[in-house]
Amino acid sequence: MQALELKIPPVVLVALFALAMWVVTPWLPALALPVGWRLLLAGFFAAAGVAIALAGVLAFRRANTTVDPRVPEQSSSLVVRGIYRYSRNPMYVGFLLLLTALGCYLMSAAAFALLPLFVWYMNRFQIAPEERFLRQKFGADYQAYCKSVRRWL
Repeated sequence: MQALELKIPPVVLVALFALAMWVVTPWLPALALPVGWRLLLAGFFAAAGVAIALAGVLAFRRANTTVDPRVPEQSSSLVVRGIYRYSRNPMYVGFLLLLTALGCYLMSAAAFALLPLFVWYMNRFQIAPEERFLRQKFGADYQAYCKSVRRWL
C-alpha cells in the first residue's frame, strides 16, 4: 500500500471526502437539528478549521519551509512554534474541522461516518510517511517534539 503514500494532495483528498459526504447523505435518515443550529455549528467548525489550517500554513511560511506535504524532503526546518506547539498537524486538523462543518450542514449520520475514514487515511498514507522522513532528517529534535506534542490535538 506504499503506492498511496504522499500521492494525493491533502486538499484534493478533502474535496474527495466532501464529495463522498454529499453523495452518501441520502443513505441514512437525516439527524434532527433545526436549520439555524445546523448553520451555526457548520459556521463555527468551518471558521475554526480555516483559522487553524491557516495558522499552520503561516507558521511554515515564516520558517521558509515547504507547505507541500508530498515532498517532505524539501522541508528546510522543523517548525515547533505557534500552532505547532499544540498539534503536529494543524493543517490536517483544520481540514477535519472543515469536513465536520460539512457534516453539520448536511446533518447526515452517513456523512459523519466518513470522518474516521478521513483520519485513518491521513494517519496511514500522509502523516506516517511524513513522520518517517522527519525522524530521519531531524533525528532527536523531532523525537523530542513528538513526545511533547500530539499528532492531531
